[in-house]
Amino acid sequence: MPTTQRALRPSAGNETLGGVPEILYFDFQSRGRGQAVRLFLEDAQIAYDDTRYSFQEYPEWKETGLVELNPIKTIPIVKLNEKNLTQSYAILRYFAKLLKSYDGKTPEEQYWVDAVCDIVSDWRTLFLQAFLNPDQQETYPKHKDGDRKRFLEGLQAHLTSNDFSKAGPFILGQAFTYADIVLYQIAHDENLTQEGGKGLQQYHRLKQLVNAVEERPNIKTFLASDRYRG
Repeated sequence: MPTTQRALRPSAGNETLGGVPEILYFDFQSRGRGQAVRLFLEDAQIAYDDTRYSFQEYPEWKETGLVELNPIKTIPIVKLNEKNLTQSYAILRYFAKLLKSYDGKTPEEQYWVDAVCDIVSDWRTLFLQAFLNPDQQETYPKHKDGDRKRFLEGLQAHLTSNDFSKAGPFILGQAFTYADIVLYQIAHDENLTQEGGKGLQQYHRLKQLVNAVEERPNIKTFLASDRYRG
């Protein structure tokens, strides 16, 4: 049976969303797209129910339960207000619009936030292809030396040259957005944030962003809690 744990106390943010969202995801420690949704809710101090399926349970649930929630059979799923929300980054954008925060104030800012999110989405696709490959011992080292390096160098260049990003540690300078969470999470999943961000030493601007995300008070509290599983 899946496990469900309530995180945080209901707040004004829950009233804005219209209830307590329930995240349905793997029991995959604190990794993957589902973790990006958790980080968003933790930062916004919005209570949520965290339902996790073990890897042993998942194959059967995928064909019997998940298919009824999402015909594409991908996760995470967020249940909210009798709706089944799919596609993690679309969920983050939806929450940002409801909260009128986390996505920029002007069309130009919103474009830049979405653009960086799309870059990370492309990176994550290639990461998973290499990391989950049956020949991982061959494919993942190639990924680290090839595609991962290309995305790190490209994002480093973007964040050091874009006028919004030059104004502070985040993608929009001083304003924290959902895309900062998305970028942080792929760096985490690639084991670049661990040991004080040792894997980002060559990429000072990305390390600055990672450090700033981890120093946000609510995220810092979460990372030090038993809800964070590594």
